[in-house]
Amino acid sequence: MLMNSFTIVMSLLFVAGSFTWQPSAYAGEDNIATPWQFSLESPAENWMHTDYDSTGWQEGVGGFGTRGTPNARIFTEWRTSDIWMRKSVELDSELENPALLIYHDEDAEVYINGHEVARFRGYVTNYQVVPLSADARSFLKNGKNLLAVHCHQTGGGQFIDVHVVNADSVPQLPRPPLPTIPFQSDLMTTWGEQVTADNAWREYPRPNLVRENWVNLNGYWNYQIASKDQTIDRLSAEWAGKILVPFCIESKLSGVNRLLNPNESLWYHRTFEVAAEPKGKLLLHFGAVDYQCEIWVNGEHVGGHTGGNCPFNIDVTDHVRKGPNDLIVKVIDPTAEIQLRGKQTLEPEGIWYTRVSGIWQTVWLEEVPSISLNRLKTTVSIERNELTLIPEFRGEVSTDMTLRVEVLDGGTTVASKDVPAGKCSLVIANAKHWSPAQPHLYDLNVSLLDAKQQIVDHVRSYAALREVGKAKDANGKWRFTLNGKEIFHWGPLDQAWWPDGLLTPPSDEAIQWEIEWLKAAGFNMIRKHIKIEPLRYYYHCDRLGMMVWQDQVSANKTPPWTRFRPNPRDAEWTDDEHQQYMVEFEEMIKNLEFFPSIVVWTPFNEAWGQHRTLEVGAWAIKRDPTRLINIASGGNFWPIGDIADWHEYPHPSFPFDDERFGNFIQVVGEFGGHGFPIQGHLWDASSRNWGYGDLPKTETEYRNRFVESIRKLVELKSQGIAAGVYTQTTDVENEVNGLMTYDRKVIKIPADQLKEITAPLYP
Repeated sequence: MLMNSFTIVMSLLFVAGSFTWQPSAYAGEDNIATPWQFSLESPAENWMHTDYDSTGWQEGVGGFGTRGTPNARIFTEWRTSDIWMRKSVELDSELENPALLIYHDEDAEVYINGHEVARFRGYVTNYQVVPLSADARSFLKNGKNLLAVHCHQTGGGQFIDVHVVNADSVPQLPRPPLPTIPFQSDLMTTWGEQVTADNAWREYPRPNLVRENWVNLNGYWNYQIASKDQTIDRLSAEWAGKILVPFCIESKLSGVNRLLNPNESLWYHRTFEVAAEPKGKLLLHFGAVDYQCEIWVNGEHVGGHTGGNCPFNIDVTDHVRKGPNDLIVKVIDPTAEIQLRGKQTLEPEGIWYTRVSGIWQTVWLEEVPSISLNRLKTTVSIERNELTLIPEFRGEVSTDMTLRVEVLDGGTTVASKDVPAGKCSLVIANAKHWSPAQPHLYDLNVSLLDAKQQIVDHVRSYAALREVGKAKDANGKWRFTLNGKEIFHWGPLDQAWWPDGLLTPPSDEAIQWEIEWLKAAGFNMIRKHIKIEPLRYYYHCDRLGMMVWQDQVSANKTPPWTRFRPNPRDAEWTDDEHQQYMVEFEEMIKNLEFFPSIVVWTPFNEAWGQHRTLEVGAWAIKRDPTRLINIASGGNFWPIGDIADWHEYPHPSFPFDDERFGNFIQVVGEFGGHGFPIQGHLWDASSRNWGYGDLPKTETEYRNRFVESIRKLVELKSQGIAAGVYTQTTDVENEVNGLMTYDRKVIKIPADQLKEITAPLYP
């Protein structure tokens, strides 16, 4: 921000620039920390007078504003366009050189005892000392004085703070405490309203590798918050209260609704029962823990994990005992620059949302044989109608062991085979191919047999016959293909945040409902934006018929965003930083590559954390040649992967003239973002809720803007665009550009109408 011009009433002298803090006493120094009364609604004309009745005004400590505003010290959040403030200033002696110590936004008026002493135009980016003129000084008196301020703001970060000081001895202002309370919104989804400790995510969490012998550990755990460097041996025996797992501590559904700060650690505790000593291995599974965790069972350290977005498990066989067992988890979450954190931020504003810390997916126990199936991967040949299963084992498999695979269709066996324990390929007669129109899934029974043909391990799974590819059309433009046939990808940008659970959906039913609604609205694809979902989400996409573009979760160590301009730049990441990025990228692909609904991997978005692009792209192409790579959606374009992805708001476009993109599938990876606020369903009704462009005045105007965007997309499709991604499925916090409200209770354009409007995309 640049400092704009301003006017000072009554010939005030302005001392420009910042200054050096000088801690010292002065008359009225205790006034620095005293609270203000404030109103966010326009008061009566005499609001600045000493006899005005301010009953009903809110109370808060200054300064007021939004976090992230340069050099601002936020004690109280202020997000609206205007704020009116009053506080009592006690002076027990005359100030030698009275002045205002002020950091103001675009327009500010300051009054002392009902008299205007200063009026500012524009904003500043630091505190300024403004000595009072002789006339202005005359309004001050020994004893109690009324300081009143009105500030107006139109956009960007905002801040207002005013003090009466001695210009010759400016006090040091106290640092604001780290915030601990998230924004308190009343929004809840219908599913969130029904969540209890007894029904919180009870479904089997890994639908692609199902066993019967498991125990769900969701429910109430004990918790406490300590310093970041707290060790288990010094942990307090007194727990702060109960937290509902698997909801993060910042969410309402957790029952805590408290921010975890970077200098703090979050500790969890519960007991679990073991009926008998495990015959094989006892695995402790975590769906996801954000961000770094350490785990103890019965006081013994059993392992840890870094990375907040993917499942992991720990073998606790040697640490458990028959009967009750003690489980403790420590979490720290810096939400720092290179941390893969997506839309999370310490200072929520605009497109950046409330942080998420701790356990946010299902925790569960599973007993498995000592030698067992750990993972299944499938590949497909549509030409041969061949399904290949590639197993991964836990423990050492001997050469005399057998893998038995049975493929079923509606309970009828359509293929089966026994092979030496390893890769197994089966040809399926009269094969049914998977597509969004016909999402056919085959059931799988997979068993590991010993030399005597006795079952060592058995799992249930599923598979789909589908092949992802690309091909040129009659005009030489690259198009997506599915099973060898051209298909236009049409989907929403899907943030998948929830007002009650934040990153965690309130229930399995909730995610099913949302996918079904998008399907009914005519979408055949979802761009899963900067978030990795619980595994059950992808299972529902598989069975309902919804393709997925899966983004890697982003970091914030970012180069200049040059989009499609030549000579792009990458951010400079150290080897250690890059290594952690690749560890988490591999984790994502390893955990999700099973799911046939996923058709595209997107390593980077809009240059966020974009680094070593060519290296990352080459790795991704080699790691999963069965899917397409969108190297940087809307980001700095490097010639690698399969897709050139342009973002344009509000209406879609694409720079076709540049020949560099001719060898790539050309897509509009984000457009739209047409905002329409629905009163009673806003995250923060007092905030400047926003969409891309100015907000429409009526529902008809909103609908017409959407229709115009689709008309333009249809034109772009005829010119070679192969996919469109509309921003976005739902409103999210202060964004109101969703097709439905954040609480999913109001649909802005009904699904059948959306399908009719977008029908020209599918000739």
